[in-house]
Amino acid sequence: MPLLPRRFERLKSVLNSRMGDLTVLLERVEKPHNLSAILRSCDAVGVLNAHAVNSENRTRTFNSTAQGSQKWVNLYDHKSIEIAVKELKDKGFKLYGANLDLKAYDYRDCDFTGATAFVLGTEKWGLSESAQKLMDKSIFIPMRGMVQSLNVSVATSTLLYEALRQRRSAGIIPKNGEGVDKVLYEKILFEWAYPEVARWCTANERAYPKLNEFGEIIERLPRTTRMHC
Repeated sequence: MPLLPRRFERLKSVLNSRMGDLTVLLERVEKPHNLSAILRSCDAVGVLNAHAVNSENRTRTFNSTAQGSQKWVNLYDHKSIEIAVKELKDKGFKLYGANLDLKAYDYRDCDFTGATAFVLGTEKWGLSESAQKLMDKSIFIPMRGMVQSLNVSVATSTLLYEALRQRRSAGIIPKNGEGVDKVLYEKILFEWAYPEVARWCTANERAYPKLNEFGEIIERLPRTTRMHC
C-alpha cells in the first residue's frame, strides 16, 4: 500500500524535532518494563538515539509500555562501558552520571543545552565503579521522602525533560530537522517510511531510492519490492 501523504508529513514532523545531541547510556538496565519506559520517554522528548551496555548473551525484550517507541529511537549496544563512553566523548558528548555521592550536583544546577548524555545504571546497584570514574560530572535528583532513589525509568524521564526545558528556554529546540545531520535525516526518513524496502536495499547493498515531496519513491523497483511500498 502506498504511503499516505499525511503519514509522510507526520513522520517528517517528528524527525524535524529530533535532537542528535541528547542521549542516554544505560548500564545493565535490562528489565523489559524499565527499558520500554525509557525508550518511550526518549521518543516523547525527541531523542534520536539511545545507548546500552548489557550482560553478555542477554536477549533484549520490550513490553507494551514501549508503545512501539523502539521503532523510532535507535538503541545501540556496546560491549563495555569503556567503549560506550569513549564513543560518546569522541562525538563531543558530556557525560552526566546519575550517582548519589558527595561530589554529585543537583541536576537542576547543571547545563544540559550542549551535547548531553545521561548515564544511568540499575535501580538496585546504580552505576558500576568503572562507569562512575568515567563520568564528566555526577548528578542526583533530590528526594524529599523516605526512599533514596526513583525507578530508573522515572529518573531518566525527569532528566530528559529538564534538558528539554532548558533547551526550550534557550530557544534551541529543533523545528525543521536542524537537530540531525542532513544525510542521516534522509536515511532515517526513508527507513521510517519504507522499512521493508530499506531492508531489501541493505540486503542487496544498494542505496535507498529517492523520495519526492509527497513521500513517493520515484525510482522503479522490482515488482516484489514494490508490493511493500
